Amino acid sequence: MTADSSVDALEIPESERTGQVLLRVSGITVRFGGIVALDDVSFDVRRGEIAGLIGPNGAGKTTLFNCLSRLYSWQQGSIEFEGKALASVQRHRVADLGIGRTFQNLALFRTMSVRDNIMVGAHCRSRGGFLASALRLPVIGREEPKVAKQTARLIELLDLGSVADIPAADLPFGTQKRVELGRALAAQPSLLLLDEPAAGLNHSEVDEFIELVRRIHAEMSLTVLLVEHHMNLVMRVSDRVFVLDFGRKIADGTPEQVQQNREVIAAYLGTAD
Repeated sequence: MTADSSVDALEIPESERTGQVLLRVSGITVRFGGIVALDDVSFDVRRGEIAGLIGPNGAGKTTLFNCLSRLYSWQQGSIEFEGKALASVQRHRVADLGIGRTFQNLALFRTMSVRDNIMVGAHCRSRGGFLASALRLPVIGREEPKVAKQTARLIELLDLGSVADIPAADLPFGTQKRVELGRALAAQPSLLLLDEPAAGLNHSEVDEFIELVRRIHAEMSLTVLLVEHHMNLVMRVSDRVFVLDFGRKIADGTPEQVQQNREVIAAYLGTAD
């Protein structure tokens, strides 16, 4: 994907974007001293699907996300994204590769406007990059109209038009979540990692977020992998669900299959009966 691609350019034919393996996690093991955070975890995420990653607290979900973001290293196994070994990619190049991420704890530029927060994400994929943007080099002048157009498209998609020029810190928590999502989308990812997107949202906001995820998935032809404790959200939006418990994968299937899996029931309720 070129740096001057628009949001609409992310769309590719249905026949090309579904069925293929986009992300392959093979035998990943992560140890922190004597603690095994992930134990031989393997799964595939196919292009064009929404996949959920669930498990009780301490199951290893965030550790796995941090491996996918190259924040953590692993001792065994491999991760491939579009056939490329992720271990060979430098951390600051993960976004360039096509992986975008939101975080459970918001990390917005609080004094910057909604528009500027989203534009930060777009600049990481522009020809000049973030440093050139900060220094206002000539290349940025040529890129700016494209970035502005893309940002405006995302503001519309995420229904942020009425707050586009308001500092992020002045907005309700649920709206800030959408701003962070916009910043991740501005980097034009082909894989979007959502880390606890429903955390801190009330019931109506969760319903709105479910519809939002469905909309951006359809309109931007994204593949989505989400970590979430809110089972209603996971089961309503996911095509497939992976379940971790004590660092091991214990289930992999459709939401209906996972809900009926005895190991999953035991992990969450303490009994399979």
